[in-house]
Amino acid sequence: MNIKEQKRIYRHKRIRKVINGTPERPRLCVHRSLRGLSAQVIDDTVGKVIFGKSTQSKELKGKIKNGGNIEAAKVFGKIFAVEAVKKGVKKVSFDRGGYLYHGRVKAFADAVREGGVEF
Repeated sequence: MNIKEQKRIYRHKRIRKVINGTPERPRLCVHRSLRGLSAQVIDDTVGKVIFGKSTQSKELKGKIKNGGNIEAAKVFGKIFAVEAVKKGVKKVSFDRGGYLYHGRVKAFADAVREGGVEF
């Protein structure tokens, strides 16, 4: 594992000391890779994933050409927000996963907010 990834994991552990998912306000966790984004809504009190989605999923593959750019993050965020509202998730705690709130992570978060999820 390289130094950048070790620093990200350290930041993520520091963030996780503060952010917890509850049934009323679950945690929205984002993971970024070179090929795309993945996100999960997690209830930490019982340790269950309510639902998760990725830019690598079948329904998104046709809509986006490359999952690792800002445009894909915007499309993914809108679709993720629609799914979250269908599952009854209106408020979340945003866990950026140790990544900077910039670029793809910011585009995803803004798109989720536009879709009706509050954080």
